[in-house]
Amino acid sequence: MTRLVLAVSRETEERILEPVLERGHDVLARLGPLDDVAEIVARTHPDALLADGDVMSEELLARCDDCGCRAVAVCSDEGQRRHVSRLGLREHVDSHASIAQLEAAIAGPDVSTATSERSRGIVTSVWGPAGAPGRTTLAISLSVELAALGARVCLIDADTWGASVAQMLGMLDESPGFAAACRLAGHGALTHDELDRISERYPVADGSLVVLTGLTRASRWPELTTSRVTDTVETCRQWVDHVVIDTGFSLESDEEISSDLFAPRRNAATLAALRASDRVMAVGRADPVGISRYLRQHAELLEVVAGIPVHTVMNRVRSGPIGVAPAGQIASTLQRFGGIEKPTMIANDDRAADAALLEGRSLREVAPRSPAGAAIASLARSMMPEAATPATRRERRARSAPTEHPRAWRLSGRATSSP
Repeated sequence: MTRLVLAVSRETEERILEPVLERGHDVLARLGPLDDVAEIVARTHPDALLADGDVMSEELLARCDDCGCRAVAVCSDEGQRRHVSRLGLREHVDSHASIAQLEAAIAGPDVSTATSERSRGIVTSVWGPAGAPGRTTLAISLSVELAALGARVCLIDADTWGASVAQMLGMLDESPGFAAACRLAGHGALTHDELDRISERYPVADGSLVVLTGLTRASRWPELTTSRVTDTVETCRQWVDHVVIDTGFSLESDEEISSDLFAPRRNAATLAALRASDRVMAVGRADPVGISRYLRQHAELLEVVAGIPVHTVMNRVRSGPIGVAPAGQIASTLQRFGGIEKPTMIANDDRAADAALLEGRSLREVAPRSPAGAAIASLARSMMPEAATPATRRERRARSAPTEHPRAWRLSGRATSSP
């Protein structure tokens, strides 16, 4: 028996009420357009809310989450479906759905049979301080390179300050996949089938890359709580070979400035992702300001991850702001002031980065000969020891061959050439 609250149109209620009661479900409240649905949910604590799509709101979904109530939208038109999709609510049915379909939506997936036994995947978080050091570019490129090596990869956008993975990969779906996954995890309903349904596919030759897109609005950060993020990452770890997480920049924990110790934390998603990782790729911008910022926060990062291996990646290495032999000078500075050994250096390649952003594709696809892409490909191979052998001449020719991406778009008369 399921304890329900109904907030649907009169026509829908008349059609489903009697069959729902006959099947043994308990209807706690039947609400009209003037009722405060969120307040009723908070007061009655139902197992599920069945409401019209236009009734759903961020406040109502947050209240449902607080009460452990499963929210299911009943959509009568495409506008309502788009509305609930923008909210990140994947649980919706058509207004003419059968009673069996309604029951299935209310009950949710069968968690007991959802997770199959398999080896645990490896979780890598990509972090960097404020100042646009290239976290997202590195996370995307690493994911694509790992997938091209034959791995099944999941890329997660967990940046609560400025999620951008979807835009950089030309994905136009407005629903935030990671928020939807966290919502399901909060109800104990996140399964591999659900991850297949809410994730976006990004085509990679010889591999598989799926993306859980980030928040469409930064104000929705309270949805990504520590427990939800941790549970989602753990489920993804059992789903794929490699999980790559693009995190936010801030490591600040604001418990000391809050009077409510149980209130949501703005940086909870970043901190939870870092602590759930097997390793962290810490990205710094290779100029005097970027290096200074990186060194100041590197020590704090080590405290946050508490023993998880951290590898330093210096991005956009060039002689302009550093001088002669920039790689050597940067390595010496990092070792002297931070005790950092053997950082990975990624050469500056503005043409390749601009081409990738223009076409909504990865560096590997738009600029296969890019020195920046080559450095990231080498880093990816080091993350997969079994694939760390040098590429053959045939593999290098295949890598340099241009590929067409179904999401790519071009401005008329402005073809982009590889650098």
